[in-house]
Amino acid sequence: MHGDASDAPSIDGAGARRQEENVSNTYRKTPEALSRLTDVQYRVTQRDGTERAFDNEYWDNHEPGIYVDVVSGQPLFSSTDKFDSGTGWPSFTRPIDPDAVATKVDRSLFMRRVEVRSAGADSHLGHLFDDGPRDAGGQRYCMNSASLRFIPAAELEAEGYGEYAVLFTGTNSADSRTTDTHEENA
Repeated sequence: MHGDASDAPSIDGAGARRQEENVSNTYRKTPEALSRLTDVQYRVTQRDGTERAFDNEYWDNHEPGIYVDVVSGQPLFSSTDKFDSGTGWPSFTRPIDPDAVATKVDRSLFMRRVEVRSAGADSHLGHLFDDGPRDAGGQRYCMNSASLRFIPAAELEAEGYGEYAVLFTGTNSADSRTTDTHEENA
Protein backbone atom coordinates (compact mmCIF):
# COMPACT_ATOMS: atom_id res chain seq x y z
CA MET A 1 0.00 0.00 0.00
CA HIS A 2 1.08 3.57 -0.62
CA GLY A 3 1.11 6.77 1.34
CA ASP A 4 -0.36 7.75 4.65
CA ALA A 5 -2.35 5.15 6.54
CA SER A 6 -5.30 7.55 6.71
CA ASP A 7 -5.49 7.64 2.91
CA ALA A 8 -5.20 3.90 2.28
CA PRO A 9 -7.88 1.22 2.46
CA SER A 10 -8.03 -0.49 5.85
CA ILE A 11 -6.05 -3.74 6.08
CA ASP A 12 -6.44 -5.57 9.38
CA GLY A 13 -5.31 -8.99 10.57
CA ALA A 14 -3.45 -11.92 9.04
CA GLY A 15 -6.32 -12.82 6.71
CA ALA A 16 -6.26 -9.37 5.18
CA ARG A 17 -2.49 -9.59 4.71
CA ARG A 18 -2.93 -12.94 2.94
CA GLN A 19 -5.61 -11.37 0.73
CA GLU A 20 -3.26 -8.47 -0.10
CA GLU A 21 -0.47 -10.96 -0.93
CA ASN A 22 -2.87 -12.92 -3.16
CA VAL A 23 -3.79 -9.73 -5.02
CA SER A 24 -0.10 -8.94 -5.52
CA ASN A 25 0.61 -12.48 -6.72
CA THR A 26 -2.41 -12.66 -9.02
CA TYR A 27 -2.36 -9.16 -10.52
CA ARG A 28 1.23 -8.14 -11.21
CA LYS A 29 3.11 -5.77 -13.41
CA THR A 30 5.27 -7.84 -15.76
CA PRO A 31 7.67 -6.76 -18.51
CA GLU A 32 5.41 -8.55 -21.00
CA ALA A 33 2.34 -6.61 -19.84
CA LEU A 34 4.23 -3.31 -20.03
CA SER A 35 5.41 -4.08 -23.57
CA ARG A 36 1.76 -4.36 -24.73
CA LEU A 37 0.85 -0.83 -23.57
CA THR A 38 0.36 2.01 -26.01
CA ASP A 39 2.45 5.15 -25.48
CA VAL A 40 -0.48 6.88 -23.78
CA GLN A 41 -1.23 3.89 -21.54
CA TYR A 42 2.42 3.72 -20.49
CA ARG A 43 2.63 7.47 -19.80
CA VAL A 44 -0.53 7.41 -17.69
CA THR A 45 0.02 4.18 -15.73
CA GLN A 46 3.80 4.25 -15.27
CA ARG A 47 4.63 7.98 -15.36
CA ASP A 48 1.55 9.25 -13.48
CA GLY A 49 0.18 11.04 -16.53
CA THR A 50 -3.29 12.35 -17.24
CA GLU A 51 -5.12 12.06 -20.53
CA ARG A 52 -7.24 14.82 -22.01
CA ALA A 53 -10.78 15.34 -20.76
CA PHE A 54 -13.56 14.39 -23.19
CA ASP A 55 -10.92 12.88 -25.52
CA ASN A 56 -10.56 9.40 -24.03
CA GLU A 57 -12.15 6.03 -24.61
CA TYR A 58 -14.49 5.53 -21.65
CA TRP A 59 -15.65 8.95 -20.41
CA ASP A 60 -18.99 8.49 -22.21
CA ASN A 61 -19.29 4.69 -22.12
CA HIS A 62 -22.69 3.57 -20.81
CA GLU A 63 -22.41 -0.18 -21.50
CA PRO A 64 -22.74 -2.58 -18.55
CA GLY A 65 -19.48 -4.24 -17.55
CA ILE A 66 -16.37 -3.90 -15.44
CA TYR A 67 -13.18 -1.90 -15.79
CA VAL A 68 -9.90 -3.66 -15.07
CA ASP A 69 -6.30 -2.46 -14.73
CA VAL A 70 -4.88 -2.28 -18.27
CA VAL A 71 -1.53 -3.55 -16.93
CA SER A 72 -2.54 -6.50 -14.74
CA GLY A 73 -6.21 -7.22 -15.45
CA GLN A 74 -7.19 -6.61 -11.82
CA PRO A 75 -10.92 -5.83 -11.53
CA LEU A 76 -11.28 -2.23 -10.33
CA PHE A 77 -14.64 -0.63 -11.11
CA SER A 78 -18.14 -1.57 -12.25
CA SER A 79 -20.41 0.32 -14.61
CA THR A 80 -23.05 0.01 -11.88
CA ASP A 81 -21.01 2.59 -9.92
CA LYS A 82 -20.17 4.83 -12.90
CA PHE A 83 -21.78 8.25 -13.19
CA ASP A 84 -21.55 11.30 -15.42
CA SER A 85 -19.52 13.80 -13.42
CA GLY A 86 -19.32 16.29 -16.27
CA THR A 87 -15.51 16.26 -16.06
CA GLY A 88 -14.76 14.31 -19.24
CA TRP A 89 -13.17 11.33 -17.47
CA PRO A 90 -14.79 8.07 -16.34
CA SER A 91 -16.00 8.62 -12.78
CA PHE A 92 -17.11 6.04 -10.22
CA THR A 93 -18.56 6.25 -6.72
CA ARG A 94 -16.50 3.32 -5.44
CA PRO A 95 -14.23 0.49 -6.54
CA ILE A 96 -15.54 -3.06 -6.92
CA ASP A 97 -13.44 -3.99 -3.88
CA PRO A 98 -11.85 -1.33 -1.64
CA ASP A 99 -8.69 -3.47 -1.47
CA ALA A 100 -8.31 -3.32 -5.28
CA VAL A 101 -7.04 0.25 -5.07
CA ALA A 102 -4.52 2.10 -2.94
CA THR A 103 -4.42 5.81 -2.31
CA LYS A 104 -1.66 8.24 -1.50
CA VAL A 105 -1.31 11.97 -1.13
CA ASP A 106 -0.26 13.68 -4.36
CA ARG A 107 1.23 17.14 -3.90
CA SER A 108 2.10 17.76 -7.56
CA LEU A 109 0.78 20.80 -9.41
CA PHE A 110 1.06 22.85 -6.18
CA MET A 111 -2.05 21.31 -4.65
CA ARG A 112 -2.99 18.40 -2.40
CA ARG A 113 -4.91 15.61 -4.11
CA VAL A 114 -5.44 11.93 -3.39
CA GLU A 115 -3.93 9.71 -6.07
CA VAL A 116 -5.53 6.32 -6.82
CA ARG A 117 -3.34 3.37 -7.87
CA SER A 118 -4.14 -0.28 -8.52
CA ALA A 119 -3.17 -2.45 -5.57
CA GLY A 120 -1.75 -5.31 -7.64
CA ALA A 121 0.38 -3.65 -10.34
CA ASP A 122 0.76 -0.19 -8.76
CA SER A 123 -0.61 1.47 -11.91
CA HIS A 124 -1.54 5.15 -11.69
CA LEU A 125 -5.30 5.27 -12.27
CA GLY A 126 -6.37 8.82 -11.45
CA HIS A 127 -7.51 10.77 -8.39
CA LEU A 128 -10.15 10.60 -5.67
CA PHE A 129 -12.33 13.63 -4.88
CA ASP A 130 -15.09 14.20 -2.33
CA ASP A 131 -17.57 15.78 -4.75
CA GLY A 132 -19.40 12.65 -5.91
CA PRO A 133 -23.11 11.89 -5.48
CA ARG A 134 -23.92 12.35 -1.77
CA ASP A 135 -26.42 9.48 -1.65
CA ALA A 136 -23.71 7.12 -2.94
CA GLY A 137 -21.07 8.12 -0.39
CA GLY A 138 -19.91 11.44 -1.84
CA GLN A 139 -16.75 10.11 -3.48
CA ARG A 140 -15.68 10.53 -7.10
CA TYR A 141 -12.99 8.19 -8.39
CA CYS A 142 -11.89 10.19 -11.45
CA MET A 143 -10.00 7.70 -13.61
CA ASN A 144 -7.98 7.83 -16.81
CA SER A 145 -9.41 5.64 -19.58
CA ALA A 146 -5.84 4.79 -20.60
CA SER A 147 -5.33 2.99 -17.28
CA LEU A 148 -8.43 0.84 -17.77
CA ARG A 149 -9.67 -1.96 -20.00
CA PHE A 150 -13.43 -2.39 -20.28
CA ILE A 151 -14.94 -5.88 -20.16
CA PRO A 152 -18.59 -5.85 -21.38
CA ALA A 153 -21.01 -7.75 -19.11
CA ALA A 154 -21.80 -10.17 -21.95
CA GLU A 155 -18.11 -11.13 -22.18
CA LEU A 156 -17.27 -11.49 -18.47
CA GLU A 157 -17.38 -15.30 -18.48
CA ALA A 158 -15.30 -15.65 -21.65
CA GLU A 159 -12.71 -13.16 -20.35
CA GLY A 160 -12.33 -14.99 -17.01
CA TYR A 161 -14.36 -12.55 -14.91
CA GLY A 162 -17.53 -14.64 -14.58
CA GLU A 163 -17.80 -14.05 -10.83
CA TYR A 164 -18.68 -10.40 -11.59
CA ALA A 165 -21.69 -11.28 -13.77
CA VAL A 166 -23.88 -11.16 -10.66
CA LEU A 167 -23.48 -7.37 -10.70
CA PHE A 168 -25.52 -7.26 -13.91
CA THR A 169 -28.07 -10.06 -13.49
CA GLY A 170 -30.03 -8.59 -10.59
CA THR A 171 -29.53 -11.75 -8.51
CA ASN A 172 -27.39 -10.01 -5.91
CA SER A 173 -30.20 -8.40 -3.89
CA ALA A 174 -27.88 -7.63 -0.97
CA ASP A 175 -25.98 -5.19 -3.17
CA SER A 176 -27.95 -2.09 -4.16
CA ARG A 177 -25.71 -1.10 -7.07
CA THR A 178 -27.70 0.23 -10.01
CA THR A 179 -26.61 2.31 -12.96
CA ASP A 180 -29.96 4.14 -13.09
CA THR A 181 -29.67 5.42 -9.51
CA HIS A 182 -26.21 6.87 -10.06
CA GLU A 183 -27.01 8.45 -13.40
CA GLU A 184 -30.13 10.13 -11.96
CA ASN A 185 -28.01 11.65 -9.19
CA ALA A 186 -25.10 12.81 -11.33
